[in-house]
Amino acid sequence: MVADIWLFLIPLYILGALLLVLGAFALLGRIAGGKYLKPIVAFLMKLPLVGKGMRKMSQAALERQNPELASAVKKMERAGVARDPQRAAQALSRLSREERAAYLDATTEQADAVPMNRQMKRQMERAKKGRRR
Repeated sequence: MVADIWLFLIPLYILGALLLVLGAFALLGRIAGGKYLKPIVAFLMKLPLVGKGMRKMSQAALERQNPELASAVKKMERAGVARDPQRAAQALSRLSREERAAYLDATTEQADAVPMNRQMKRQMERAKKGRRR
């Protein structure tokens, strides 16, 4: 009779464990801007099932938010830009004007997040001014 009660509580234990993991992720995401969550997510991205699902969700969110950027990212990934800078330049030239603008805006936003010295900042400002003309 006592063993039967524990069997009914198994779903509650599973639910409690899932809530504990979700709470830990939420807490780690809030501390230092997610500094401690990034290595965990990077590890999870390497797992076949989890990584594939996270990439699909990320791509779907990007398509809803900025369709031109999503299209540009797909084309750039197909061209293999991560491995070869020459391929990146060729793939960038194949993008439409809207896709290219969205892709360059996104890459400059990422570059702005990286701390840089005065010379690098000036180069970035010149590149932005030249692109706006």
